[in-house]
Amino acid sequence: MLDQASGSSEQGAFYIQATGPSSRPRHTLKQGNTFAVCDSHGDIGASAGGPDGLFNNDTRFLSRLELLINGMQPLLLGSSIRDDNVSLSVDLTNPDIYRNGQIVLPRDTIHVVRTMYLWGDVAHQRIHVANHGDETVEFTLSLSFDCDFSDLFEARGTKRERRGVVKAPEFDGGRVKFSYEGLDHQPRSTVLCFDPVPDRTADATSTFVLSLESGQAKTLFFSAECHGLDSPKPETFFKGFIDANRAEKAATRNVATVETSNEIFNEVMCRSTADLYMLITETPQGPYPYAGTPWYSTTFGRDGIITALQMLWIDPSVTRGVLRRLAHYQATGFDAPSDAEPGKVLHEMRGGEMAALREVPFGLYYGTIDATPLFIVLAGQYLQRTGDVETIRDLWPSLKRALQWMDESGDRDGDGFLEYFRATDAGLQNQGWKDSFDSVFHSDGELAEGPIALVEVQGYAYAAKRMAAACAARLGFDQDSKDLNAQAASLAEKFEAQFWCEDIGTYAVALDGKKRPCRVRTSNAGQVLWTGIARADRAKRVADGLVSPSFFTGWGVRTVAQGEPRYNPMSYHNGSIWPHDNSLIALGMARYGLIDQAQKIFEGLFAAASYMDLRRLPELFCGFRRRRGAAPTLYPVACSPQAWAAGTPFLLLQATLGLEFDPSTRSIQFNNPQLPSFLDEVTIRNLGFGDAQVDVMLRRIGEHVALRVVKSVGSIQVTMLLS
Repeated sequence: MLDQASGSSEQGAFYIQATGPSSRPRHTLKQGNTFAVCDSHGDIGASAGGPDGLFNNDTRFLSRLELLINGMQPLLLGSSIRDDNVSLSVDLTNPDIYRNGQIVLPRDTIHVVRTMYLWGDVAHQRIHVANHGDETVEFTLSLSFDCDFSDLFEARGTKRERRGVVKAPEFDGGRVKFSYEGLDHQPRSTVLCFDPVPDRTADATSTFVLSLESGQAKTLFFSAECHGLDSPKPETFFKGFIDANRAEKAATRNVATVETSNEIFNEVMCRSTADLYMLITETPQGPYPYAGTPWYSTTFGRDGIITALQMLWIDPSVTRGVLRRLAHYQATGFDAPSDAEPGKVLHEMRGGEMAALREVPFGLYYGTIDATPLFIVLAGQYLQRTGDVETIRDLWPSLKRALQWMDESGDRDGDGFLEYFRATDAGLQNQGWKDSFDSVFHSDGELAEGPIALVEVQGYAYAAKRMAAACAARLGFDQDSKDLNAQAASLAEKFEAQFWCEDIGTYAVALDGKKRPCRVRTSNAGQVLWTGIARADRAKRVADGLVSPSFFTGWGVRTVAQGEPRYNPMSYHNGSIWPHDNSLIALGMARYGLIDQAQKIFEGLFAAASYMDLRRLPELFCGFRRRRGAAPTLYPVACSPQAWAAGTPFLLLQATLGLEFDPSTRSIQFNNPQLPSFLDEVTIRNLGFGDAQVDVMLRRIGEHVALRVVKSVGSIQVTMLLS
């Protein structure tokens, strides 16, 4: 998900730059359409190398915020994100402060606690200052600030020929207002509020002169309001904090939860849950998981769909929100700059100035080949999980338009395969999930020229036809159902004939514009398995290859096998490890009964997560081989948190437990469940359908797994099928 289009450089106009290492670790908070990236001190823009800022709707409303004690940077004692991601806490102390060569304030005398959270498009901060020395101390505490109103694409490295004007700040007691006159004529302003009123404010710095007796403490409050596309909701620090906590608890109240015998895995699941519900934004159409921070905190079609699939068994309401939102923004006409075609499902939407001016094509951008079939797949999976026929009935016109797009614009040459070709040079060059400029190539390293038919996309198309057929049958459209099933069967036959490459023992990554197969071993073929299009014998060969040393590193499956041209374990898409990709591969392996292979992936990713900061799986990490006693090698500009990375553990667990739902009989079934080697027991609570919920425990007994119903509410059945 690189947002990368061709430009003057080989990497593309929207390449995410990595100009140097961060001198301080970064932390992220998000709520609604607002997110903040600050460093370990709680500062913004005070240390090099990070994408710092307070962002709202793709505009940076605060580009600098630095706390100083007597004009000096404090010493860091520690900082941490709360387990539920609601707030960040930072503990600081003063360095040795000299005057005329004498220490006037010994280090570790002043303790500063900064507590930060976001609510209602406002960043709140409480600064608690305490004197732990034996004597009264006098010192200054200052906050320096600035607002540049950079578009998010500017903040990540895109150069603009011209931009709007930031007005001189307006000072009014404890308030400072920055305003921006943008080229899109959308008013934007940042209001900074201080309580109490600072002793002086000058040169974008507010200073408090403090005198604290021994043991005395004082609390200061600061907030930054984002006045842009949305109207902020100013609250007191404590009122907003209460509201933020209540909202977090309400969002997860009816969600299925997982507890296991492994404390580290419990931490992984806890962090994944917290990350998912931090990234989920309440939209007019329902809850939607924004793709990730810092660069993808917005609606992405493909990412939202896959995240919803990963979460479907724990919280179907997210899937309903994703389906409704994507149906709402489904393209209705042709528009070349945005790669829009009737029936096509959204790739990405942006609310910043550059998108409004079409300096970037992503305001409402449809340049993806896979979101449309995946939209249909998600609808069918939602029906299987919930039995909610009425929602599917409401969505049926959108599903029909999506199917029509697949048959017409999505298949330009009428050969039965979905292929992409961007309408203008401003669009994305590659429009599958691996959208780097060099992610589709031949066995000699030559880049493929379009229109390109990706291997996994044909699997998505097959699954879409099957799922649409099931939906049509439930709605009483029997002939549509019959036709769609016939189309799926025909596609599967063509797929095997043209994509299978006996010489490499797997499916080609793509067919190029001349229908030549790109004979390269990639993880794309693994995603084919979860769609069900692959022949069973070939599915096993693909799976065995993916867990062989050329693909499997010990941490997970590489995107490109070692030894292939363009293989690079440090690349974005040509040798790295993507957790979400691995989760879909494992689900596909389980579909074909290849549980041992799926378990290997599960165990590798768990081992990787155990080394990660906060037990958080990032967007991707490098594809180097696992070494004894060493952590995975991180990718420098990976988004973290990332929604489909956070959803990965849930899908892996579902795959290995063989978890399925039948809402017509209100039954839950575990098909040949297995537990990975690091788990002896798994308890799942609040699993079920609406008002019928069950708590179940699965426990390893020798080589088998035993199932016990711990609690049951309402009419519900739980069974375990062994074969």
